[in-house]
Amino acid sequence: MRTRVVVTGMGVAAPNAHGLENFEQAIRGGVSGIRFIPQLQELNFGCQIAGVPENFDDIRKSYFDREKLLSINDNIGYASVSAVDAWKDAGFELNSEDDDTVDWDTGVIAGSGIGGMDTIANIIVPVINEGKVRRLGSRVVEQVMSSGTSARISGLLGAGNKVTSNSSACSTGNEAIIDALWRIRMGLAKRMVAGGSEGATPYIWGGFDAMRVLCRKFNDNPPAGSRPLSATACGFVPGSGGAMLILEELETALARGARIYAEIIGGYVNCGGQRMGGSMTAPNPEGVKRCIRGAVADAGIDPAQVDAINGHLTATYADPHEVRNWAEALERNPENFPYIQSTKSLIGHCLGAAGAIESVAAVLQIYKGFLHPSINCEDVHPDIEKYAQKIPQKCLEFPQMKIIAKAGFGFGDVNSCIIFKKWEEK
Repeated sequence: MRTRVVVTGMGVAAPNAHGLENFEQAIRGGVSGIRFIPQLQELNFGCQIAGVPENFDDIRKSYFDREKLLSINDNIGYASVSAVDAWKDAGFELNSEDDDTVDWDTGVIAGSGIGGMDTIANIIVPVINEGKVRRLGSRVVEQVMSSGTSARISGLLGAGNKVTSNSSACSTGNEAIIDALWRIRMGLAKRMVAGGSEGATPYIWGGFDAMRVLCRKFNDNPPAGSRPLSATACGFVPGSGGAMLILEELETALARGARIYAEIIGGYVNCGGQRMGGSMTAPNPEGVKRCIRGAVADAGIDPAQVDAINGHLTATYADPHEVRNWAEALERNPENFPYIQSTKSLIGHCLGAAGAIESVAAVLQIYKGFLHPSINCEDVHPDIEKYAQKIPQKCLEFPQMKIIAKAGFGFGDVNSCIIFKKWEEK
């Protein structure tokens, strides 16, 4: 029998809330974290709204001393705050500064899609262009290196197992969780801190604005801008933030009497190869369906057992295609289709953090027995109108929910799917 893996702690810094309790209330209430960003207007962006965690400077100052803050930009900050919250939520304490203990059984996989672009654009490029490279100081490298996030979290927790940062575009957060799942299953770690983050900066969002894939029609009504599954969807709203989950082998979790949020029973990652309709920016439908089926097979369940889907669903042309791919992969029709929702309707598309934040939403829902609404899709896209009754428009109490699937599809035609199960001791 393979090692069973459970979720024992979570932390989140999302555009609509920081902390699990606040985040739960926000998603239950359909609270949007999308706001007008004056800087985007000043820079002549077409899209002038975004999802950015509020008051985060004050939040991180309450977590870290001045010395640590010198090395913590937004991307690393969102992940680090979430990791500390998750670690404590799982019942662990942070080691004191003078404690040399290394936790050889705990690792970290913390990814981002683009990362410390704010540090590069605001500090490194101007200083170097002015010929003042010596003024950069010794802290910029760790803020822009791809593994800076996981390295910082390792130092905070004393984690001595595998410590790395992954990057797979919008699939990053999901893949970090799946890689952590596999490492524990293989017996190489007892627990892993896994998730993703993304900084809040126009230097990340600018390329997407230039591609005209961002929402431009709701600058005067930000909460209405993120419209997955809607006939009036007009592009995604960029977001930022972070979330981390503590994955733990079941035996260890039970031995220490840990609270268990959910069990992760399946995960699968693949790529459509940019063939059969797939490209750098569009998913190969066959790749998506193979990924979903792979996760279901890994979970050892029948497709009919999936009660709900937390989709990728970004508010682009791809949403109706995604719904149809789910229907074909699960062999479900509109009458017996699972409930499907988009957390992005509330927070925008948080890029490398998306899968992690949305996984926290999925786990909270299966733990508490509810489904949050997908807002701004009262006018369901006509291509998927027959599935409209399966899209919660208001918070739905759903205590009988047993299994929720979480998807992530990213640039490069990469796909990921996680199967979470309500914890039931057997």
